[in-house]
Amino acid sequence: MKIIKSNITAETELPLQLYISFQKVFVIFEKYAHKDFENHPYNETAKKMLLLFKKSPELFTGFSDYSLLDKYSEQIELLLNPLFPEPLLSNEIKAASTPFSFTSFKFTDRFTDIIKNAGENYELNVRNFEENSMYIMACTFILSHVYGFNIDVKRPFYFDIPDQATGTMKYYRATFNADFSEITPTENAPNLTSEDFKILLNNFENIDIWKEKFPTNSYIFKGFVLVNLFDVTSEEMLSAIKANLLAGGNELIYKLQNNLRDFYGIRDLKLGFSIFDNVNTKICEAAIKKSNSIILNKDVEISCSGGYFCDRIMEKVFQKQETFIISDVEQYGLNTDKNPFYQNLYDSGILSIIIIPIKATENGDLALLEIASPRSYDLNSANINKLKDIIPVFEAAVKRLSEERQNVLEATIQENYTSIHSSVKWRFYEAAEKYQLEYQTNENAKLDEIVFHNVYPLYGQSDIKGSSDARNNAIQQDLSTQLTLAIDVLKNACKNESLPIYSELMFRVATFLKEVNKGLNAGDEINILEFLKRDIYPIFNHIKGINKELSKKVSVYMNRLDKDLGVVYEKRKEYEKSVTILNDKLATYIDKKQKDAQKMHPHYFERYKTDGVEFNMYIGESITKKDSFDDIYLYNLRLWQLQTMCEMENIAFNERKNMKQELRVASLILVHSNPMAIKFRMDEKQFDVDGAYNIRYEIIKKRIDKANIKDTTERLTVPGKIAIVYSQDKDALEYIKYINFLQSRKQLGKIEFLELEDLQGVSGLKALRVEVIYQKNFDAKSTITLNDLIKEIEA
Repeated sequence: MKIIKSNITAETELPLQLYISFQKVFVIFEKYAHKDFENHPYNETAKKMLLLFKKSPELFTGFSDYSLLDKYSEQIELLLNPLFPEPLLSNEIKAASTPFSFTSFKFTDRFTDIIKNAGENYELNVRNFEENSMYIMACTFILSHVYGFNIDVKRPFYFDIPDQATGTMKYYRATFNADFSEITPTENAPNLTSEDFKILLNNFENIDIWKEKFPTNSYIFKGFVLVNLFDVTSEEMLSAIKANLLAGGNELIYKLQNNLRDFYGIRDLKLGFSIFDNVNTKICEAAIKKSNSIILNKDVEISCSGGYFCDRIMEKVFQKQETFIISDVEQYGLNTDKNPFYQNLYDSGILSIIIIPIKATENGDLALLEIASPRSYDLNSANINKLKDIIPVFEAAVKRLSEERQNVLEATIQENYTSIHSSVKWRFYEAAEKYQLEYQTNENAKLDEIVFHNVYPLYGQSDIKGSSDARNNAIQQDLSTQLTLAIDVLKNACKNESLPIYSELMFRVATFLKEVNKGLNAGDEINILEFLKRDIYPIFNHIKGINKELSKKVSVYMNRLDKDLGVVYEKRKEYEKSVTILNDKLATYIDKKQKDAQKMHPHYFERYKTDGVEFNMYIGESITKKDSFDDIYLYNLRLWQLQTMCEMENIAFNERKNMKQELRVASLILVHSNPMAIKFRMDEKQFDVDGAYNIRYEIIKKRIDKANIKDTTERLTVPGKIAIVYSQDKDALEYIKYINFLQSRKQLGKIEFLELEDLQGVSGLKALRVEVIYQKNFDAKSTITLNDLIKEIEA
């Protein structure tokens, strides 16, 4: 007789002393051995069974020494055979066991096979049942059988049993029959009342109270229980799939794949998923939006019109949206002349596959769920029926995922392509809500104007200094290179073919080259390119045919041209790449810093990339929906802006090593003390200052970086220094405090006090200009913290 020992250790506490006894079986045999049943077929057998009990009284009185199970294994087999009828041995999953410890000692054949397939070291462990939970469950068992108090816990017992034959996990739910047992209190068992019962009901999770009412070993269990297991793998997997689909996450496909492996009993089953963009109503011709796919392997874009899929798949999956099954991929390959789809499956080691189409969105996007096996006929038209309860779950999940994806796209669009900043989004929702309510009763309802009154503006820019000159120099060098290459081709042509036209053309090209080296004027580039196309390139076509050497010379020239633009674009590309590197670094940095600044106090922020980076901020009571505004938040944001621009200067300075064309930035801050109003312009879809008086601020912003220091020709903005433009002396005093703080941190140097030349329509502006002390090993992650700034403001 096979025995599986208890997984409950001797140290594990229970309110029960567990004794294995067959007293209740004895009572049944005693009944049929009586003379009243002498004509019953069981009478003689019952008498023989009673002799077993007479010879082995421990089978009646009970024992806790489980080694006696081995001693009396033959007797126990005979006693329990009537409870395990032979016709049911290969079908039922049943065992005789002790409760709560699950030491089991009599099994049906099917149960024996399941345990055998689980491996030698497998123990019957209840899933997710802690020691305290088992103790309380035993107490509820006592309450019901001894005191007649029923607590409907009805928490099912589950056993997860591995199947080594398939390499998967099987899941079983257990039911228990306690008809062959009894529970009796010991002298240590308290007398429980209905009041105790109420206390226990109100403290179900309090193990101390349960142990107080049911001391350890205070009751005796005598007998055994019959355990019946039911295979609930399909139900469990359906539940697990639902849970995983709801949870989502990066490992979703991996988790679902494991679920389906257990569901089908295929250890190496594969799961794939892809979404086809059908937004243009062209079936399967657009790029795959999201792919973790088996059927496409490394392809991220396919053209079905090119014969990737066969006609049957096109019709069933993409047109009728019906499930498609290939039980034998090799046969499918023969039937389709080994089309690209077959080849992809074959290369991936797939020999049977189920493709389930699911409509993802209303615009026609189609999701494909792909379940595959490396063996033929593992997946077939018969076991597709197992998926009928799962497919609706996948359909709901796919739609939810598609909606989430749509929300992510909309959020991306809003964040990157519109100017509705998160700090003011609440006001747009408020206006939209009001509009929708009014529209229900009035078709002429109008959207509210979005205006924020009494906000303080902050403006800053890190402008690439001399960007126009650098761009012109790049154009000049590229043109010079292109003209020099053209002269080289013509020179070599003269050596091989003495035609006066070559000399004349060389003269004209050299004239253009001389003019370019002197400097570029408006229209020079266009004139030169037109000359080359009109007069030079036709000659080059002739030169190519003279001999291989000249053909190579022409090829050298043509290969130096940009494929799209048809001109030498080397220095300009270097310049543009350098500008992009610098812009991206500065923009990424200030965007990241901005997220921290929002934590100090919500404020509106917008950033633009030009030749450099410029940004606007607005802070005030009207922008914050919940928080109250105080001037300290304005001062803090001004200090944060100066500190951040100082850090951006260091980033730009240190980034020179990564640029082929060295570029420097000149930084500027514009201070404006008076609050103003900003309004969302519906036609331009962006915020702008509101009111005639505030227009002056916008004019200054547009012109200030071109300003000169008064009575000089020197520009205000220069590399290595931050210019702070103001009109009121109190603003200068405020910023001097911030500068002194950053000087103490060795980030800023000397201050200059400057007056500016009058601009068109603007006069009386002044500026502080402060030197930036560049850090040798500047680390963007180790900068002044928000707490440092707040302490400085509050000091």
